[in-house]
Amino acid sequence: MTTITFELSDDLAERLTQVGDRLPDVLSFALDMAGIPENDIPRPASTSPVWLEAIDFLASGPASQAVIDFKLSAESQARLEELLDWHRSGSLTPQESAELAAYRQINHLFILLKARARHNLAN
Repeated sequence: MTTITFELSDDLAERLTQVGDRLPDVLSFALDMAGIPENDIPRPASTSPVWLEAIDFLASGPASQAVIDFKLSAESQARLEELLDWHRSGSLTPQESAELAAYRQINHLFILLKARARHNLAN
């Protein structure tokens, strides 16, 4: 494991201290969300099954309530559980790690979409 030293604001340092030993996961998630690819690992962008499922759903022009009710298929849910189990046991391959990152991205996207859909229905 590599040690990296850098300077940052006191506020950010306090926030990072609170995540403790989860800091590598937090940094990895932040890099994924910023679109910064990992070296030698193909990004599972729009060709991953979970992305294709989300794109197909959104391309159907769903109403706000359908967005709020959206859940991944049972197959995608099962794959996510499998990846999470491997992640917890520390046995993810780089490709599986990239696949899990795609699930994180989809989750973040749908958090935002569902919040906007709820706002639209309330107004």
